[in-house]
Amino acid sequence: MSETNRRQFLQAAAASLAAAGFGSRAMANQQNSSAGIPTRPLGKTGQQVAIVGLGGYHIGTVDEKQAIAIMHEAIDQGMTFFDNAWDYHNGRSEEFMGKALASGGRRQKVFLMTKVCARDYRGVQQHLDDSLRRLQTDVIDLWQFHEINWDIDSVWLYEQGGLKAAVEAQKAGKVRYIGFTGHRDHTHLLKMLSTPHEWDTVQMPVNVLDAHYRPFQEKVLPELNRRKIGTVGMKALAGGVIPSQLNISAELCRRFALTLPISTLVCGISSRENLLQDLAMARDFKPVSRQELDDLLAQTAQPGSDGKLERYKTTRYGSAYHFQQHGE
Repeated sequence: MSETNRRQFLQAAAASLAAAGFGSRAMANQQNSSAGIPTRPLGKTGQQVAIVGLGGYHIGTVDEKQAIAIMHEAIDQGMTFFDNAWDYHNGRSEEFMGKALASGGRRQKVFLMTKVCARDYRGVQQHLDDSLRRLQTDVIDLWQFHEINWDIDSVWLYEQGGLKAAVEAQKAGKVRYIGFTGHRDHTHLLKMLSTPHEWDTVQMPVNVLDAHYRPFQEKVLPELNRRKIGTVGMKALAGGVIPSQLNISAELCRRFALTLPISTLVCGISSRENLLQDLAMARDFKPVSRQELDDLLAQTAQPGSDGKLERYKTTRYGSAYHFQQHGE
């Protein structure tokens, strides 16, 4: 790529991020809280959520005692958006979280999200029963269909009755809000958004590499904001690749993600050190400047051009359950 073409590409990438609301729109919706962690609205739900959340996958990778201690400290410090999924570590993550929330009135302090993996009516009902039991709760605040990574998923949710079961659970008071997640291709998420259901949230990758290859933040985020659908960001570090291979700090990665108009950013936390770093970043959060943005885009343009560093877009990445249900 010539220097002129490179400059034009970077200008176009910066312009697309600006169109997605980079900076000003994110801050316009942000509020301070008594816990010191700013909050933002979760779309049109009427809920205010902490700008950083605790990821369920990573919390299931440590021993139970340590995991519970991390979650208790997170709640005490104002990180009260909790992410999880039915299939994380064969239910281990949900069980740990359920134990952490079972005492001291902590369940009432947390906005609890978990994900359902089935697409059929009975499977969705079973996953809900499992999640409620493991999480030791009567209601899930946000329930999201996990890994909408196949074009057929949006069809199956209607034809096989999965969405019908979710709506019934919502009417029964077992679920408050319904959304979906995806990390492979933005076209799958746009197809879900074209269905008749009024979705409350979408969870998707938000990081600086995404600007260069099949960008969710360019193709999906503006539509979510237009429709006032809450955006849950994830993979701000691209699975740790950005800090380890591109020498961009985790703090800057998270600041980049939160400079976009998303509701909250799920952070992978597997140690107290991780927790304290993310809490400090959130408390002192400052949007990425235009100069920082230009530098980040320039630094990541070439390594991010083919998606190889975003393995969740370009490789066989994700839950074994989903590959099995799709016959792969």
